[in-house]
Amino acid sequence: MLLIGESLNVISKKIGKAFKERDPKPIQEEALFQKEKGMDYIDVNLGPAKKDGHELMPWVVEVIQEVVDDVPLSLDTSNIEAIAAALKVCKQRPLINSIMCRPERYEKMIPLAAEHNTDFIALMWGPEGLPRDENERAALCVELVYAANEAGIENDRIWVDGIVTPVNIQQPQLMSLLEFQKMLPDIAPGVKSTCGLSNISNGPPSHLRPILNQTYMIMLGRYGMYSVIADPRDDTLIDIARGKRQDIVDVVYAVMDGNAPDMGSLSKELQDYVKTANVILGKTLYSDSWLEI
Repeated sequence: MLLIGESLNVISKKIGKAFKERDPKPIQEEALFQKEKGMDYIDVNLGPAKKDGHELMPWVVEVIQEVVDDVPLSLDTSNIEAIAAALKVCKQRPLINSIMCRPERYEKMIPLAAEHNTDFIALMWGPEGLPRDENERAALCVELVYAANEAGIENDRIWVDGIVTPVNIQQPQLMSLLEFQKMLPDIAPGVKSTCGLSNISNGPPSHLRPILNQTYMIMLGRYGMYSVIADPRDDTLIDIARGKRQDIVDVVYAVMDGNAPDMGSLSKELQDYVKTANVILGKTLYSDSWLEI
């Protein structure tokens, strides 16, 4: 599974300050770290960047490329002018993150992707916001993929993001996304897929975030998830994505199949993955103490 590093993000106090003060050092250090960790893409997240995004995004891209010019970037902002400016200075073909399924957004942004021959993330966020279920996700997907095809963008340049939601407030949506992921090859053959993986653990205590992210990545991967936007500091998650922890994968798959192994036969580490998989699947009601039960 491809990994898109998420931590070059304006919400980070260190990175946000560097963006504001135009200080290249923390930005370059983070980019070098993500390269060392083997990230396949580096996500450059400016957030809305309403005031100066058109100047800031290309500056950040050039600052990164001074030290890392062989890892492609994911250009992550809702500011269309910032995306357009950054596309002109990218050395590697970047990924546009993202194009919402709203005509007022995709009618402006799809031509940018077509002009620069770049891939883009198709975000299943429609006129009414978050889709209610996998069928609404499918309808949005068809609309956005069709619009891209009409502009000459082939399916293999489209990365569909069905939207991950927090486990502690929208538990059923996690199953809906799994169902959508299973449907995706039939809805839009040849498309890639991605997601903001860490959204699942946005809210639970910090010590529980890694195992939630790791377990859900395994579940999504079983149904063909191509990539995830994830924490480059999570070494276990990286090992799982690179195929180095088949023991964890096997346990999570067994729970998904309804054949969870006897807990007494498992290490404490693997028991925790069984418990976490049951929470995500809705077999156990979410609480911050699910690993202690």
